[in-house]
Amino acid sequence: MKINWNYIKTFLLIGVVFFLFAFAEKRNHNRVLSEVNLHFTNSENLYLTEEAVNKLLIQNEVKVSSIGKETLDLNRVETLLEAHDMIENAEVFMTVDGKMGAAITQRKPLARVMGRAPYYMDRNGLKMPLSQYYSARVPIVTGVSEDLLPEVHPLVSYIRNDEFLTKHVTELNRLSNGKYVIRLRQLDFVVLFGAVSEIETKFMNFKAFYQKAMKDKKLNAYKKVDLQFGDQVVCTKK
Repeated sequence: MKINWNYIKTFLLIGVVFFLFAFAEKRNHNRVLSEVNLHFTNSENLYLTEEAVNKLLIQNEVKVSSIGKETLDLNRVETLLEAHDMIENAEVFMTVDGKMGAAITQRKPLARVMGRAPYYMDRNGLKMPLSQYYSARVPIVTGVSEDLLPEVHPLVSYIRNDEFLTKHVTELNRLSNGKYVIRLRQLDFVVLFGAVSEIETKFMNFKAFYQKAMKDKKLNAYKKVDLQFGDQVVCTKK
């Protein structure tokens, strides 16, 4: 009987192809996450580190070196990350080669609130703990308890969104009558801002006063500048 080697070769080739396909499928199924690629979307200042994020995942039994990609709950990881005091938002994803990635947006502090236990107020007006990794250069707020953060937030937010005010304002102090006093960098006078109202008008008036006083070289001639009288700026000389 004559053996048809062409048929045998064909069957062997088909068998090898099926074996390789099955092997690759099994390997892909068992592939584990070998590393976490972190990206901080606002990474100019790091209030937490990659090491801190990885530690958080490990503590919550998200062992990326031993979890198959089919069993990893990305939503759970996002929830864990967003529960961190320094994280505002997290988007977790997994690449085709079995690596987990996370785009992390940190919370952004606007001011440091002083008290028995100092803390930050973030850009959403919420309490944010200080970081062990970085100290933010933000204005100091005194005389404010946590329940008053919604009151002071519009004022601080306006300051932080204005280049001129960000450069000059160093401290805001809330008096017992609910009015605010503002202190400036390298200037002797204080600014009586009053209640948190008419913010834009008051600061426009202050900028106009500042430019005029600087032009006249009289910035150091005053000890108090009062912005509480509508369109007027009332100054008290030394």
